[in-house]
Amino acid sequence: MKNRNVGIIIIGIALLIGFIIFAFNRAMTSIVNESCSHGPTCPMWGTINFQTNVSIGVMVFVILAGLFLIFFAKDEKEKITHTKVVKHVVKEQIKPREITKDNYEKVMKELSDDEKLVLEKIIEAQGTIFQSDLVEKTALTKVKVTRILDKLEGKAIVERKRRGMTNVVILK
Repeated sequence: MKNRNVGIIIIGIALLIGFIIFAFNRAMTSIVNESCSHGPTCPMWGTINFQTNVSIGVMVFVILAGLFLIFFAKDEKEKITHTKVVKHVVKEQIKPREITKDNYEKVMKELSDDEKLVLEKIIEAQGTIFQSDLVEKTALTKVKVTRILDKLEGKAIVERKRRGMTNVVILK
């Protein structure tokens, strides 16, 4: 919220406090007039004056704080990012390419038989598979699968991410 708006709200609250002070002062004065028989020398009159002065002092302080915010406080500048906001434009969602063997034909031609087998199993798993599951599905040893994945990572075909005690193999 801008400081000017906050200042206006604070001054509104101060005016509300002023109204409450006025209403309270009138009520207390009528109560003291009826209950006090000593006249203006009654100690209750001094209490009313003290409470009224303190209340008016608080109200003046709040009004000054509001005026300061309106006229002197600077607003923080909003950070501008380089992204553009487009309003009222419905964009079509782009469907991701389906992960099929046909989409990787060009890559498959350059791979060895074991590399093709591993890549096919990753494609069958829709592009994400645990390395341990890959070992089971290919019937290759852990070491052989690790070396094949190293080669496929080097060719930027797959990526491995550590998950607990195993790796997740993700098709790029």
